[in-house]
Amino acid sequence: MTTSDQGTASQRQKAAPAVLVLEDGRTFRGRAYGAVGVTFGEAVFSTGMTGYQETLTDPSYHRQVVVMTAPHIGNTGINDEDMESRKIWVAGYVVRDPARVPSNWRSRRSLDEELDRQGVVGISGVDTRALTRHLRERGAMRVGIFSGNALPDEGTMLAEVRQAPEMKGASLYEEVATEEAYVVPAIGEKKFTVAAVDLGIKGMTPHRMAERGIEVHVLPATATAEDIYAVEPDGVFFSNGPGDPERAEHPVALMRAVLERRTPLFGICFGNQILGRALGFGTYKLKYGHRGINQPVQDRTTGKVEVTAHNHGFAVDAPLDQVSETPYGRAEVSHVCLNDQVVEGLQLLDQPAFSVQYHPEAAAGPHDAAYLFDRFTSLMNTAQMEGQRA
Repeated sequence: MTTSDQGTASQRQKAAPAVLVLEDGRTFRGRAYGAVGVTFGEAVFSTGMTGYQETLTDPSYHRQVVVMTAPHIGNTGINDEDMESRKIWVAGYVVRDPARVPSNWRSRRSLDEELDRQGVVGISGVDTRALTRHLRERGAMRVGIFSGNALPDEGTMLAEVRQAPEMKGASLYEEVATEEAYVVPAIGEKKFTVAAVDLGIKGMTPHRMAERGIEVHVLPATATAEDIYAVEPDGVFFSNGPGDPERAEHPVALMRAVLERRTPLFGICFGNQILGRALGFGTYKLKYGHRGINQPVQDRTTGKVEVTAHNHGFAVDAPLDQVSETPYGRAEVSHVCLNDQVVEGLQLLDQPAFSVQYHPEAAAGPHDAAYLFDRFTSLMNTAQMEGQRA
């Protein structure tokens, strides 16, 4: 929900005034960063010190205004290789001290210029530490950024923020998914074929699978079970994506169709929530979510603790310390966040299906969880061998 005024970089650098208004009435004043105009979304914070380009282009951030907790943003500029999707998806961007001059051998333009080029309204010069503490105490909430020389009064701005739609109850995955199916070929020898349901997929995800000899058929969110099995998949993948999983009725029904056929299945982030719902668990909105590249998660199947990349505001409500009976066999929580004991992964014990709430593809790092793609290939390899014996 963004409107922006057209203007040159030099005009923006004159530091038009800007105001950030939270729905509880708290305001922060700063300077325009990126496009000048008005935008609304859900205020969330990301704790990553690097990887801002990957964050901006992650479709899971659709309709969210991202507050960067790291004080210096834009130091390495913008390049043409690290985009996770076709565009910037964040609704707005909040930084403390933007880089004056980017410095990196791959940089093609400044972050400020790229935000302006794509019409993304931002604000700089904000005390992001105070803003983050406020969101941690009060929870993620609606927010507006207003910039330009003709700002409304605070009462008007607050009224507009409170009229913006909330994230809870929002169905957004179809807005970010591909409209046409496409194929990412295997790198080297082709070993498997995977049908990937795009709910907001990041570009690095099919690449991580292609590195392992997987040909990935990326399908629209509206795909049917017939579309999935038309590609003769060895496995099925459900991607990350934005919005409330309680509104994802079609993906849940689609996953149940895959579970009924016992095809090896892997889900990430939104895909984890879809698996949870498909198994009969509920989902709920976290107070302020997990976002950043430094979240500790324990893989309960091995006892190993991983530093992981996250971006989720919803979670699965499943029992942590017991095996649950589901329509598709026994299920258990396989991963848990060590900060707050939130469910970070599920696995079925009687068929080849599992999911994680975080991002093992993690283009900006860390790469502790990359083994999960190997776990997926292992499930497909086992299924192939069992099929040959049958």
